[in-house]
Amino acid sequence: MTIVANAVGEACFVITRRVSTLRNHSGQWALPGGRIDEGEDAARAALRELDEEVGLRCQPDRVLGLLDDYPTRSGFRITPVVVWAGLDVVLRPNPREVAEAYRVPIKGLDAPGIPKLFDIEQSDRPVLSVRILGQDIFAPTAAVVFQFREVAMHGRDTRVADYDQPLFAWR
Repeated sequence: MTIVANAVGEACFVITRRVSTLRNHSGQWALPGGRIDEGEDAARAALRELDEEVGLRCQPDRVLGLLDDYPTRSGFRITPVVVWAGLDVVLRPNPREVAEAYRVPIKGLDAPGIPKLFDIEQSDRPVLSVRILGQDIFAPTAAVVFQFREVAMHGRDTRVADYDQPLFAWR
């Protein structure tokens, strides 16, 4: 989860829309990130992916901490790394991976109706979503965003691994 400022100095997080040609989760909303390469830890991988996906090169001292791992239905385990990228940053989406990159004001995470929980018959766990940029964003991205809100904005020890994902994210 990358924190930046917008043009008026508000704290924002970066979210992307993945290109439709990717093998996994094409066209979906996502936070910058990806696989951990050999010899990397989660923080180093997050910094490398941040540079590769949106052109933000941050030093290791910009890592603020980690959120809880989130196991996905598609077989991945996400380790969210919170990074302060700075005030005057330029997002340069990599067109091979990112269709668009957005700065979303963090204060909007306290809007009414965040989070939304609903049930699906295929799971005994509630599905979590948050409304961002006029779109319903689902777990796992929504789980990371919601946990960030709870921990960073409200100081609440909130866990999110028990929230499920919609069926389209299971593959």
